[in-house]
Amino acid sequence: MRKHFVEELEDLKQRVMYMGGMVETAVHRSVHALIDRDQSLADSVIREIEPEINALELQLDQDCLRLLALQQPMAVDLRFLAAVLRITNDLERIGDLAVNIAQAVGRLLANPTPRPLVDFPLMAERTKWMVRAALDALFRRDVALARQVLITDDEVDALRDQIFRDIIQHMIQAPDTVERGLSQIFVARNLERIADHATNVAEDVIFWVEGVDVRHHTHDHAGQS
Repeated sequence: MRKHFVEELEDLKQRVMYMGGMVETAVHRSVHALIDRDQSLADSVIREIEPEINALELQLDQDCLRLLALQQPMAVDLRFLAAVLRITNDLERIGDLAVNIAQAVGRLLANPTPRPLVDFPLMAERTKWMVRAALDALFRRDVALARQVLITDDEVDALRDQIFRDIIQHMIQAPDTVERGLSQIFVARNLERIADHATNVAEDVIFWVEGVDVRHHTHDHAGQS
């Protein structure tokens, strides 16, 4: 029985990683659709990837609850299943946020005078790194990497603030850019929220491996690292 349970846990972990890979693809495509002004790439996120992410979340949640009910796991296995239930929700939300960015591409393409995307590429790269690193930390049970994700969240927040300042200043100077500027602010806000959900995943990795709940204490842990 124990051997079968361990195999089921490993299968569950592999499928969470597959879901994570789909989420990474969604974020990557939505960001590149924005930077490269590629509507077809944006459409693939909305029509193809996000529905699969939603289906994966439902299936993984059902499997977690089944294992909790049938196996009544203890200690680290219980923490793992509890973490997976939270992680799949965060991954699904990242997928939703990638769709938000993809939908903004059409609004920005409708603008005939595109402005350079300020620090979007840098913010997007840092955000994508956080998603990838949080998933790598899960796969490798790497608490040090998970803590690095928590620290990087502060960097993404700072980039968001700088982007907001730049865009608002530009809108003041050129009122005809307000609509485009608001769309860019919307994108920056969604990138920042993706980083927040990646942070949640990293916190859940720490909870699973060490049994320490660092939620709501992110900055304290960042300062100690």
